Order: sequence, then structure tokens, then C-alpha cells
Amino acid sequence: MKTQLFIPSVNFHLWEPCNMRCKFCFATFQDVKQTILPKGHLPKEEALKVVREIAKAGFKKITFAGGEPTLCPWLPELIREAKDQGLTTMIVSNGSRLTDQFLEQNKSHLDWIAISIDSLNSSTNLKIGRAITGKKALTKTCYFNLIKKIEDNGYGLKINTVVNTYNYQEDFNVFINQVNPKRWKVLQVLPIEGQNDVKVDEFTISETQFSEFISRHKDIQCIVPEYNSDITNSYVMIDPAGRFFSNEKGKHEYSKPILDIGIKQAFKSRNYDYTKFISRDGLYNWTN
Repeated sequence: MKTQLFIPSVNFHLWEPCNMRCKFCFATFQDVKQTILPKGHLPKEEALKVVREIAKAGFKKITFAGGEPTLCPWLPELIREAKDQGLTTMIVSNGSRLTDQFLEQNKSHLDWIAISIDSLNSSTNLKIGRAITGKKALTKTCYFNLIKKIEDNGYGLKINTVVNTYNYQEDFNVFINQVNPKRWKVLQVLPIEGQNDVKVDEFTISETQFSEFISRHKDIQCIVPEYNSDITNSYVMIDPAGRFFSNEKGKHEYSKPILDIGIKQAFKSRNYDYTKFISRDGLYNWTN
């Protein structure tokens, strides 16, 4: 797998449960939970084995995602294992459970924290479900305080924003310039059959509307915009059951489990697009 066109970054969606209710979420994994993985996650020892296989296969960076990965009680052990195996480590979190204790406990092994911030307006976050149990949104002040703690602890800061019907006219310029993340990934909301297709129509926007949002923030140096065409099949992803999956056909398609057939064989069954990975700036200086 260590070839010139090998995508070196992988997202491990290790945990299906989430404490927020984002209505456009492309990674609900209800199909996984209802078929082969009733608890929505692997046992700890199997998850650790997946991390070791990822490192042995030649990946350089691992992003732990969900669901909400901080709900996983053994997430610190997975992060430590990944770092011990030589990987750059990142988590993607909604921020609600990033306590002082978590930030202190993991700073020796966790390089990056990506926070999902779709709006600075609590009423907007309630509309889209970016709220704890769908009812309690994090405030703008809460985001500011959390980001300060993240940076004070020495983590690399990344912010992810999904642009949709309810926030595409919002202006993030002042906020992004104040918190100054190393990367601000801005994604067009992506419909995925079997994941969000029941609710997503309310949130989808045109490329013109997405471009309007990007244009409004054109002077921000750290912005990384991703249209739906950029997102499709350019991410190497592993599901909560430990299978590679892709979204080339507008739905999740899974390999057989990595721990059953080996990571190389599982990887070969997915047709990831290295050229698109490069064109969307997926390869950057991620050494924090």
C-alpha cells in the first residue's frame, strides 16, 4: 500500500452514538447498527487492533470521528496507541465533551482537535440539530472559551463547517479571524442515501449558494472549501465495524472487515480517488 498514489490519511468513524442530532449528518451508521453492529462500535481490543493495522499499512495520519468520538470511554487509549505507532492524531468533535480533564489527559498524544461549528447563532443550531439531544446548542461564548483552552493546551486547531440552507448567508469572518485556526474546512452539505436522505432535502443548497458563502470569506487564508464533487470518494474512511467505506455512488459501500480479510485486501475493494484527495488539499503539513 506504500505506493506513490496511496492516500496517507484515514478517518476512523469508531463510534456510532452521538449526543447531538444534526439532521443532515452523513455518518449516522444506522445501517451498520441495525445489521452487524448493534452497539454501534467495536469492542476496545478490536478497535485497538484496527489502529495497529492502519499504522502497519503505511497511513501517516488518523482522524477519530463518529458519531461523537469523545463518548467512547477508551478513546484516550486509541489515541495513545496511534501516537505510539507513529501516526499524527486528530479527533473531530462537536465540542460538548471536551472538558479540562480531557484536554489535559490527551495533550501528549493527540496532535489536532477539529471542532464542528456550523453556526454562531443558537437558534440556527437548534434548527439544524447541532445541539445536545437536539435541544441545547453551544453558545458563541462557549465556542470561544473552548477554542482558547484547546490552543492553551498546545493542540492544532481545525474548524469544520457544513454549509446548508440555514447558514449559507452567515458571516464567519470576524469569528475565524479572532480564533485563527490552522485550517477551516467548509463543506457543502452532502446527501448520502441511507444516512441522511430522509431529512437532508431541507438543508441542501446549490453550488451557486455554496460559492456565495465561499466568496464572502475569500480573504481568510486558512479556508479549505469542499464542494460535493470534491468530497465524493476522496476520503479514506473506516466505519464503526472496522470496514473501509466509500461514497462514490451516493451511498456508503463497505469492504469486508479489516480484521477478517486484512487491511490491504479491504483497502483494495474501495476505489478511492487520489487525484481528488490532492486537489481538495488533503495533503498538507499536519505535523503540529
